[in-house]
Amino acid sequence: MITTDVLPDRVEMRAYGTLTLADCKTFEELSDYRVRFNHPVDLLIDLRSMTSGSLDVAMEEWRYVRAHQSDFGKIALLTDDQLVSWSAWVSQFFTEADIRIFESERSARRWLDKDSQLEDLADGELH
Repeated sequence: MITTDVLPDRVEMRAYGTLTLADCKTFEELSDYRVRFNHPVDLLIDLRSMTSGSLDVAMEEWRYVRAHQSDFGKIALLTDDQLVSWSAWVSQFFTEADIRIFESERSARRWLDKDSQLEDLADGELH
């Protein structure tokens, strides 16, 4: 099961239990919709509560990353699973996105928000 939040410049997903192919498709549809209106989009993907995924999920992830090579700016991946971390590392070869792995949601959000805050500082509009 997943939950999602769609923001103007970011799509956030949290996985719980078993990640299914239907969950992946739902996330892809939301991401594709956001990319149409704000390109590139950042992603926050929290897999810390994911207990398992199937081979079809892994294959879909690879297909999706390759089909969207320049659609994402930053991808923050929250996980403590070594296999997921390795998969993210390999994915970097197929996308222009900056992919980073985090154990803390606070650190991930700080990294994702860093550039927008710097732009606001340059404009003198940091709140």
